[in-house]
Amino acid sequence: MALSVRLEPALETRLEEEARKLGISKSEFVKDALERTLGIINPAELLSRARSGTPMGNTKASANVRSSVKKKIRAKHNN
Repeated sequence: MALSVRLEPALETRLEEEARKLGISKSEFVKDALERTLGIINPAELLSRARSGTPMGNTKASANVRSSVKKKIRAKHNN
């Protein structure tokens, strides 16, 4: 569902800056803020999970970055 919100210029500038720093879109930034504000995502729970030492996601993802990037580049240039 689309939602249109009018922002003051200073607030829009701040939104753009913060989203750029995080490498996400303004839309993703706003959705995340709404989820946290509405209690859908609990930052304290996420922090607790991260500190627990339990694996989250693909634990070997960062170990194979170099070879994965090389494969993608080769595949792109071979096509």
